[in-house]
Amino acid sequence: MMQVNIADAKMDFPRLIHLLESKSEDYITVARDGKPVVKMTLINDTSVTRRIGARKGKFAIKGDFDADNGEIEDMLSGGAL
Repeated sequence: MMQVNIADAKMDFPRLIHLLESKSEDYITVARDGKPVVKMTLINDTSVTRRIGARKGKFAIKGDFDADNGEIEDMLSGGAL
């Protein structure tokens, strides 16, 4: 972690970006009067391949999938068993 004042960050912005890109620093804190106000980090631009609904339309459910919903609701709500 590295901390710089706002004035230094303004003058050395390209160098600070380079430090983050080269992984020399995980993040850089920018401070005003010695008090941290901003945390600079790299944007994690990895693509997400597994998402909810990614397989929609790729398989079929046979029969009435929701047929037992009432019974399951009774079990979970403490109703009649």
